[in-house]
Amino acid sequence: MPSNAKDNEHAVNATRCVLITGATGAIGGALAKLYAAPGCHLVLHGRQATELSLVADKCRASGAHVTCSSIDLTNENALGEWLQHICEQQVPDVMIACAGKNTHPTGPGELEDWEDVCALLDINLKTPIDMTRHLVPAMKACGKGQLVLISSLAGWHGLPTTPSYSASKAGIKAYGEALRGLLAPYNVGVTVIMPGYVTSRMCNAMPGPKPWEWPPERAARVIKRGIDANRARVSFPFPLNFGSWWLAVLPAGISQWLVKRLGFDQ
Repeated sequence: MPSNAKDNEHAVNATRCVLITGATGAIGGALAKLYAAPGCHLVLHGRQATELSLVADKCRASGAHVTCSSIDLTNENALGEWLQHICEQQVPDVMIACAGKNTHPTGPGELEDWEDVCALLDINLKTPIDMTRHLVPAMKACGKGQLVLISSLAGWHGLPTTPSYSASKAGIKAYGEALRGLLAPYNVGVTVIMPGYVTSRMCNAMPGPKPWEWPPERAARVIKRGIDANRARVSFPFPLNFGSWWLAVLPAGISQWLVKRLGFDQ
């Protein structure tokens, strides 16, 4: 199991355990550094081992104990074994599923590549649900826990520039909302995060305009406040969230006309 043995020795003495996937991404990395503090055991996952090591070193410098992994999150067996190992050491108080990807049509009227779509749905939708399946029994046994699922403002109304991404984020939004009611009696919270545009490699690669783009550090601060308050939903920035919410409320024909007028078509 990929980990740091020395940090594992201290993990049981940590007062809090926070698990973050996608820790080499913009939001995941910013959240890891924000949570890093003495008494916190950070379990960080990232696909880029070198970048993950740099994030981990910065978190250790802030006093956190850090365990790292770069397993394939879409491999059900590997994921299950990894989460079981984590729970045997210390059940996470907070799980933040930041790992994700995007894909988009290659040209006007062109559908997204099918292999890319399958890979996107695996990591954006299936993996967080699979992680929940493994972690919920342990959290219920502890009588506490917080699951944090990353949706997007694209979950309010699908964008022609990113159909499959929009579908995955709408799906995880609905799943998180349903899960919150299911787990509330067991003192396990669920928070759905719906960011707008946050500066990152993925954001830079997305087609279309990017109004009210935020730096990841600002996004992380807002997300952490929402998690700490066990909010059902954290969506930002306000102007884009308000407009996106109206796209979900208005008749579809009007919403699609507005989307085109605002430049979110191909």
